[in-house]
Amino acid sequence: MKPPSTPLGKFAILLGGASRLAGTALVRMLTPPFQVREVVRQLERIGVGSVNLTNVTALFTGMVLALQTAYTLSAFGARLFIGEVVAMSLVRELGPVLTALMVGGRVGSGITAELGTMAVTEQVDAMRSMAADPVRKLVAPRVWATLISLPLLTILADTMGILGGLLISVFEEHSTATFYFRHVFRLMDFNDLGSGLGKTVFFAFLIAVIGCYNGINARGGADGVGRATTNTVYAAAICVLVSDFFLTKLFLSL
Repeated sequence: MKPPSTPLGKFAILLGGASRLAGTALVRMLTPPFQVREVVRQLERIGVGSVNLTNVTALFTGMVLALQTAYTLSAFGARLFIGEVVAMSLVRELGPVLTALMVGGRVGSGITAELGTMAVTEQVDAMRSMAADPVRKLVAPRVWATLISLPLLTILADTMGILGGLLISVFEEHSTATFYFRHVFRLMDFNDLGSGLGKTVFFAFLIAVIGCYNGINARGGADGVGRATTNTVYAAAICVLVSDFFLTKLFLSL
């Protein structure tokens, strides 16, 4: 059968293939044997390797958010509410989304490049010929590692963003740290933190599955791996932003 040439047909094939891989990966993740050593190795590469990127992004996001908030609220005489705005914006929305975008760009592309190189050099086919399951060996550990890493990275990013807001509050607005943190925790509760971290679970799964799917299905040598890596960054960013809208509506309705 000739493959569809229309964009809608290609999208349907990609969506079906990625959904099938996601379902298979979930089964392999929850059934033995578990690839614990590989999961730990991927945690180091995915989680620890992304700490500096996500923390620096969140720190300066918090600083910019505090500056913009102070400038905007000064027209209403409400500059004292910098802590509330920074904390709620970061914990509920900016922290999870920006962390997912950074991780999606770094980790998603890395997964695709690694698995894509294995695919074009026929290492994945060799695993299948030896009756080894590529999904269990290659996909499940990376999904587990991303699922574990992204919420932890988001917590660190939220903390760094709030500290960035503290720097602006103290050195630009001449407030005190005690006053700032009192306003940070005045409105924020566990529901706000839970909704932000709940999003990261969905983001992590999407990023890992997209990266693994594009990597395993890469064809055409080095050029094909490059295209697959670009597609991963593009698809991961779009999926994170689109899913964030629906997840926000879901968590607000709970």
